[in-house]
Amino acid sequence: MPLPAALATALDLLRCPRCRTGRLHPDRSALRCPTGHSFDIARHGYAALLTGTRATSGDDAAMVRARARFLATGAYAPVRRAGARLAADAVSGPATVVDVGCGTGYHLAGVLDRLPGARGLGLDTSVRALRSAARAHDRAAAAAWDVFRPLPLADGVADVVLDVFAPRNPAEFHRVLRPTGRLIVVRPTGRHLAELRGRWPSTVTVDPAKEQRLHRALSPFFEAAVTETVEYAAPLTGPEVLDLVAMTPSARHLDRADLDAAGSLPDRVTVSVLATAYRPR
Repeated sequence: MPLPAALATALDLLRCPRCRTGRLHPDRSALRCPTGHSFDIARHGYAALLTGTRATSGDDAAMVRARARFLATGAYAPVRRAGARLAADAVSGPATVVDVGCGTGYHLAGVLDRLPGARGLGLDTSVRALRSAARAHDRAAAAAWDVFRPLPLADGVADVVLDVFAPRNPAEFHRVLRPTGRLIVVRPTGRHLAELRGRWPSTVTVDPAKEQRLHRALSPFFEAAVTETVEYAAPLTGPEVLDLVAMTPSARHLDRADLDAAGSLPDRVTVSVLATAYRPR
């Protein structure tokens, strides 16, 4: 299959995940490093760089379908705009944006729309999500990878590292960012989706100490430049509420009986997040 155009423009960012130094080049339907390590290019357009022990997380097919339906409603559009705004404020001219834990590529596409000259690379463990991420934007490439492993990227290649509701690897984020780059982290506050926690006790909650843990993890590598609070009531239909529940990690703790037992569903939910741009130390 021909190399997807966005992936072709991202090849200079990538390094072989096995030998850690070799640049990758296309070889028929694969990417190969000079020492011979090979990684398939999936027919859906993403690079299958994740090898060895499989990651233990990542959206399954049902979660991805629910996520696609929910995001298409625009209910998270203000969150997407906040991340894109922070990215646009941080860079000028052509830029490279790496979205770690990109999911379906929704937030990365929002940043690229705001930065006409930028290119993007989304990383995620979920092959189901990557099928969408590889098509999310004509300037966004996608690759399978686990945030908890050293990123398959060269040093200092990213102008923006985007992390929206995703795990973090501060040392690796620092390594791949340029000294003038920015890390943008979007995470929920304790008020986020509070209406759902009242109906489904097994819904994932936000630890009150999460912000302190985030600060401790990031402070050796980054300092906060600016933080925005995004909070609003999102009106939702019943099916949209169910999709919102089904797209989150809470879906793994709920079955159809749990959802049916909830009775009448809220007609709006609180969306409450913090979006921070961090500069490297």
